[in-house]
Amino acid sequence: MEIFQYSFMVRAFAAGIASALVTSSIGVFVVLRRMSMVGDSLSHASLAGVAAGMFFGFYPFYGALAFSVLAALLVEMVRVTFKRYAEVALAVVMSAGMGVAVVMISLGRSFNVDLFSYLFGSLMAITEEDIKLMIILGFFVMSALYLLRRQLFSIAFDEETARLSGIPVNTVNVLFSILTALTVAISVKIVGTLLVSALIVIPAAVSLQLARSFSSAIFISNIVAAFSVIMGLYLSFYFDLAPGGTIVLIASAVLFVVLIGKRRAV
Repeated sequence: MEIFQYSFMVRAFAAGIASALVTSSIGVFVVLRRMSMVGDSLSHASLAGVAAGMFFGFYPFYGALAFSVLAALLVEMVRVTFKRYAEVALAVVMSAGMGVAVVMISLGRSFNVDLFSYLFGSLMAITEEDIKLMIILGFFVMSALYLLRRQLFSIAFDEETARLSGIPVNTVNVLFSILTALTVAISVKIVGTLLVSALIVIPAAVSLQLARSFSSAIFISNIVAAFSVIMGLYLSFYFDLAPGGTIVLIASAVLFVVLIGKRRAV
């Protein structure tokens, strides 16, 4: 096919599919834990990391990774402090992340054009090094999710009961926050920092409308995310569209079709 004659598109598809599988898998746990806005908070922190990398001269992907993990730990620390107001943690980290990003961007006006590819995703910006990092981190996240699936499932539905049953809730929560941060960093190049949370939440929302079991929810979420990424990359290539926005619009369209279909069925 014509599209695969271009090496940058081959890299984009490899990175996109890897990102889709990781975000959609962790998204099911994020939605079940009622922390759908966590992606927004961590993505704002990753943007600050990207800006810091450009300003101080190191690879922006590493900045996004480091800042996302730091933000995830801050979210968990604030969430534990304000147990009855967990959304405060997300708002605090989101605001702080955006504040740092804005300051860095204002100080380094010369890299505003390069920063655009991190905001909305870019087909041309993905390198071989990015793909290697995405695959390694993606494999780590998927493996950790598999090993922690029972604990995460129990905590998502009743944290106190999980604690009484002997599950180290605080430790698992910290690990899950770090895994979410890694997921956000993985997806920054393909979807963009402003839209990565949508790729985490929307496929999971679709799967929870259709699934009859927890395993099927993850499988359906994977399928929806992969379909959205593949179609989004095709359309963005042929019609010269921003890949991140196109991917999110397709995922949103799938969700609306499912909701309308269920409503008519009822």
